Amino acid sequence: MKHLVLEKGSAYPLGANRCIEGINFSLFSSTATQVILHIFLPDTSDSTYQITFDPQKNKTGSIWHVLIKNLAEDVEWEYGYQLDGNNQDPKNHFCPDLILLDPYSKHLNTNNQWGIKQKPLRGKLYPPSSFDWEQDTFPKIPLEQLIIYEMHVRSFTRHPSSSSKAPGTFSAIKEKIRHFKELGINAIELMPIFEFDECELHRNQSETEKPLYNVWGYSTCSFFSLMNRYGKEARQSSDEFKDLVKALHKEGIEVILDVVYNHTAEGGTRDPCFSFAGIDNNTYYMLTPNAEYLNFSGTGNTFNANNPVVMEFIIDSLRYFVTEMHVDGFRFDLASCLNRDEEGSLLTDPLSIRAITKDPILSHVKLIAEPWDAGGLYQVGAFPNNWAEWNGKYRDVVRRFIKGTDDVVGEFANAICGSEDLYGNSKNPYCSINFITSHDGFTLHDLVSYQEKHNLDNREENRDGNSNNDSWNCGVEGATDDPKILFLRLKQMRNLITVLLVSLGTPMLLMSDEYAHTRFGNNNAYCQDNELNWFLWDKLIENQEFYRFYKLMIAFRRTHASLLQRSSFLTSDDMEWHGHQPLKPNWSAESRFIAYTLKSKNSEDLYIAFNAHFEPASIELPLAPQGKKWHRIIDTSLISPEEFSEHPEQTSSPYTMSPHSAFIAKSL
Repeated sequence: MKHLVLEKGSAYPLGANRCIEGINFSLFSSTATQVILHIFLPDTSDSTYQITFDPQKNKTGSIWHVLIKNLAEDVEWEYGYQLDGNNQDPKNHFCPDLILLDPYSKHLNTNNQWGIKQKPLRGKLYPPSSFDWEQDTFPKIPLEQLIIYEMHVRSFTRHPSSSSKAPGTFSAIKEKIRHFKELGINAIELMPIFEFDECELHRNQSETEKPLYNVWGYSTCSFFSLMNRYGKEARQSSDEFKDLVKALHKEGIEVILDVVYNHTAEGGTRDPCFSFAGIDNNTYYMLTPNAEYLNFSGTGNTFNANNPVVMEFIIDSLRYFVTEMHVDGFRFDLASCLNRDEEGSLLTDPLSIRAITKDPILSHVKLIAEPWDAGGLYQVGAFPNNWAEWNGKYRDVVRRFIKGTDDVVGEFANAICGSEDLYGNSKNPYCSINFITSHDGFTLHDLVSYQEKHNLDNREENRDGNSNNDSWNCGVEGATDDPKILFLRLKQMRNLITVLLVSLGTPMLLMSDEYAHTRFGNNNAYCQDNELNWFLWDKLIENQEFYRFYKLMIAFRRTHASLLQRSSFLTSDDMEWHGHQPLKPNWSAESRFIAYTLKSKNSEDLYIAFNAHFEPASIELPLAPQGKKWHRIIDTSLISPEEFSEHPEQTSSPYTMSPHSAFIAKSL
């Protein structure tokens, strides 16, 4: 190999970056006393070049750097760092025998074969991408108009019924864009797509002894590189993702990434150590005075997000995915971790959240917080004004009311009107991301079919997953052939989707709920690479009646945008509350019925009612606007296709609502 021509290099930008003079390598470590850059030929175990940094020449402050002027450009080099320092300080964790991953690596040396234990992680140097964005533009859909579809890349097309050319990849999603259009959603929220190790669990299924995998990917190894197993070819995963984003944007669909800046895959036992811990343990992680990892993420460690260096790292990662990958926003997993200082105490004005909020790039994309963490911090309603939040309170109160819980009618009314108690102070209803189901917890079908979680297949003795689900099995736990129970469950699913799509706020739907997917009571299927998680495309035909209702409810929301997709809260001029009789709502603890009228400027008002009682309800409709009559659109107690009338039928008053049903009429 030829002799390398080296120069001092520059501290910024961090990572390995091509410039006119060559490739600049830059790494932060405030505590290392020795840094060696190793450069490898592809798929080799011994480094071709070793460059020991001179702290007098190749270091600026806490940043180590070097410029290589003549590294061959036709070779897909791999690289990593060897660091040493003072391990007498218990907060340090130098591993001088390991080659560590650069946190800023844009590409990794992992392959695209799922379920194969990967080689030690290294950065990968590919030639600059020539991807053509073709004048791609961000759709910039207002939050109040957004209908979000939470989904998983691999599981969406992994089942043979998807008939995808490359199942489980970004490219396979592109083949299915027509499904998003048919469904009527305009944003997809992708569960983690940063590089993770699916083989980290080291557990097998109980019956087949096949390995369990970390399917969901909430265990990030690298915050700049995409999961190579999501590409048809590992070296093309970035371009394949860009191609997907470009195709979605052409169809008016936004892309939101679920990002996990609360912890890393290095765990809480200092093993494995592949990057952050061996580079600057005390900077990247929250530690106790005894150098133990603080665990507010529930996974063993917590990223030290409000350290200025870590904050800058997070900002750089987010900006990269906006500017380079054209994503439209981010959902921050366990975002309350980002509100803690290095000792775990709550900050009133956290550096990381403030920086993201005011960033000239990030302040213009969707910012969505999961406003709690595993350490008990629950902050629904507490994030800054330009953030939206997963509204866990909405989820819980809607579930409780629809299953018939006493003393929640007032909370339910508040929730469907945009949760003004949480977002009324200088915020808007669309700051509430309303959802009934998400990847965490029961699917829509299981929410009405199981009283208890059934997670034994995860091999954690049913300890994992939430035990408080506000679910109701409608009389029998799990599968049944009782037609009355099956129809009650169908009604309850219709009711829940109806509530979600008429509520003020921004609705989020869960992948596969559109055909009533079951995980057979598993409410934490993170490790199930099988039909528990996979989208079963043939079920769209098998359950086509529910799929029809689901699509029509989405279309109903969009058709009545002026009433249901408002950017401001409702006032007495916009609505009226009713009970069984007009203008006489029953707010008592025993009440399981509520109705209201939404007033339209063109006199096409909506009357919406929910009867969560075990008994029928005889309701008297209010007077329709002058010259109009009430026409029934939805009655969830009727058989398909009558439950959603595409040609509304005039309705007489009084009208009898069945137990556990929803009713919507329109003045025409």
